[in-house]
Parts: sequence; C-alpha cells; structure tokens
Amino acid sequence: MGQGTGSSTAVRQAVEYDLVELVRLQALRSGDLDGNELDALAVALWEQLTADDVRVLVVDAEDEGLAACGIGAIDRRPPRPGVRGGWTGHVIAVVTDPDHRRHGHRRTVVGGLLAWFRDHDVSRVELRAPVENAPLHRAVIPSR
Repeated sequence: MGQGTGSSTAVRQAVEYDLVELVRLQALRSGDLDGNELDALAVALWEQLTADDVRVLVVDAEDEGLAACGIGAIDRRPPRPGVRGGWTGHVIAVVTDPDHRRHGHRRTVVGGLLAWFRDHDVSRVELRAPVENAPLHRAVIPSR
C-alpha cells in the first residue's frame, strides 16, 4: 500500500530478476524505443545492477512486477566549498508505473537513494527532473 492509504511502501535494491521490469519502466521514461535501443538499455541496466557507484532501487507492485524504480550514482568531483571530499550523488531516472502513481512510490525511492548517499558520505546531491515534479523533490530533498 502506498502513502495515500496511510501505510508505508517498502523499497529494496534491485536484483537481476528485476531486469525485464526495469527495462519496461525505464522505457516508459524514455519514450518509444526500438529493439536495438531496448537491448542497449538492458545492457546498461545490467551493468548498473552490479556497479559499486550506482544503486538501483525498486518498489514492488502489489499484484506483480514493479511499481517504481530509481537509479542513483555517486561520482567524485574536485572539492569545493560545501562539497567535502568532492563526493556528489545524482538522482536519475526515477520512474513510476502509470497504474501505481500517487501512492508515494517516487518519494520512497528518492528517500532510499538519499539514505544510500548519506551512508557513502555524499555531501551534495544533484537531481534533474521535470518541472512538474519540483514540489515533491523540494519536500523530499532537504535544502542546505
């Protein structure tokens, strides 16, 4: 059950058996992809599932499949004021299945990624998202 019903949504790290669903959700975000693009997407997601500097989180749908997913990545930038050690987190590619929207899944995924960033001493988080998602992201990501 999602946020709209008053109960919490569980987020977990994606594993290899989630790959087909991850491709389906990411394809929703990317638009109309041909077979070659879907294959390339599957390869990229497969690599991200095992990368140390990437975290792929998912929320399971109540029936079957995935309700939402999100990808976070960490990279090192030259240190500057406010970015100790230069570690920067990136929230990328957060997608919710249209049938599972408005249940708090996006908030849950972003919150899980933020917790992973904190565990890895990330001092700056960057997020690029559509303008219509700005109110949610302001509510989830604390400002400094």
